[in-house]
Amino acid sequence: MTAKRFVSCGECMIEMAGGSDGTGGHWKMGIAGDTLNTAWHFRNATDADDWHVSYVTALGDDRYSGQISTFIRDAGIETDDIQVITGKRPGLYLIGQEDGDRFFTYWRENSAARRMADDTSRLASAFTDADVLYLSGITLAILSPDRRAALTELLGQLPAKTRIVFDPNIRPALWEDRETCKQVITDVAKRSSIVLPSFDDEASLFGDASPEETVLRYRDLGVAEVIVKNGSKACTFLKDGQAASLETPNVSNVVDATGAGDSFNAAFLAARFANSTTEDAIAKGQALSARVIQTHGALLRVN
Repeated sequence: MTAKRFVSCGECMIEMAGGSDGTGGHWKMGIAGDTLNTAWHFRNATDADDWHVSYVTALGDDRYSGQISTFIRDAGIETDDIQVITGKRPGLYLIGQEDGDRFFTYWRENSAARRMADDTSRLASAFTDADVLYLSGITLAILSPDRRAALTELLGQLPAKTRIVFDPNIRPALWEDRETCKQVITDVAKRSSIVLPSFDDEASLFGDASPEETVLRYRDLGVAEVIVKNGSKACTFLKDGQAASLETPNVSNVVDATGAGDSFNAAFLAARFANSTTEDAIAKGQALSARVIQTHGALLRVN
């Protein structure tokens, strides 16, 4: 049987995590980013004979970009469609702690990934043979308005066999304004087969009063599968045209919630594409997410 192709498109960055005292005395370097996290977990959740996993982004020509590319390749993820932008650098973020709470500081304004849609013909080539194309709201938010529009148009031109999976992953600070964010999220959702939103994001941007309302709003856009994550609360999903829910098992030892939704998405998709029911796939997503939040970081560290 010919292997299927899972293509994930977005931004990956250098992660610097400070010590538990928040002073940064012992920094640990990692590599992460929402769409890379999902690709990484999907690779681990599937058989390489069944699925080829590819990552699409843009990196610079510096040593850290090279380290990112090597990290991705060593994880069993194809890097052939990663563009190299001369003179550019990857984005960077720091994780610190203050009074026991984690905070994030980003340097991504001039990252190479913002240029990944400059050549739409190259993107089209990267997407052509995809059975699944996975992207997020961050993928779209970091692009200039004209490149974002070009990517959105390209999504509507993909072959019928390509299933678009979209996690809105709404980060207001990355968008020009709320209305642009709402419009783009809606436009891309209309082109998607599966949408995997988080309720807090959706309530804040769209004013949804409940996860059920989020499910039905995406249903009315024509989305076939909608799974709304809601932290430790029940997961709400579309079943037989209506909203249904599945309780999330309690996790008592939460260490780090970074990447929880990304890992959920990966395990859910791996199960669904192996013909599991929606409920069983949600349970697989919850189980992987529970393991991830009991350890530090979204992915393995690199030194």
